[in-house]
Amino acid sequence: MSPTRPPADPPGDDTLDLRADDLAALLDGDLLDSVAAWNPAATSAGAFRLVPVRLERDLPLLAGWMNDPAVAAFWELAGPDTVTADHVRAQLEGDGRSVPCLGVLDGTPMSYFEIYRADLDPLARHYPALPHDTGIHLLIGGGTDRGRGVGTTLLRAVADLVLDHRPRCTRVVAEPDIRNTPSVSAFLSGGFRYAAEVDLPDKRAALMIRDRALRHVL
Repeated sequence: MSPTRPPADPPGDDTLDLRADDLAALLDGDLLDSVAAWNPAATSAGAFRLVPVRLERDLPLLAGWMNDPAVAAFWELAGPDTVTADHVRAQLEGDGRSVPCLGVLDGTPMSYFEIYRADLDPLARHYPALPHDTGIHLLIGGGTDRGRGVGTTLLRAVADLVLDHRPRCTRVVAEPDIRNTPSVSAFLSGGFRYAAEVDLPDKRAALMIRDRALRHVL
């Protein structure tokens, strides 16, 4: 499955201001409720967990995925390893608004996720964001895992992990490129609803939302 979009710029002047509870979380070093400690999820594809990226361990794998033409078409991070390293390092050295993770299925790293605070991201300027809205960016690394429903399974699992471990979050959001039909379809099949089309600086996107209130319905 193709990834959702090139991730947002690293935190800077274009990010939204922190609220009082976020400032407290920032002082604790955690705006996303300890992603590293989230429990694994049992899925129809196997046991899945999010493992925060360590560049010294994971860079060759990530850079290889980013140079796959199917991935590069939307993430635009093809090139030498330093391109991917700079992108990931900006998150690792940021204030915690975005956590880059490997998706590990039955012990094998096979996908890349970015779990981020959508309400503190430039994306929030383009839709009616709610406090603690949490966003997902995704790519499936190996071609053999694409086109057979694995992406849908993992999107549902990760959205459930967010809702299970972030009690203040009422919605999980994503903004795949509207042209990326397989990605939009995977989100719809994974329990997200199509909310709107939004014009972002780099693309026209489909705003996809998974509501806590509807998680057992969709």
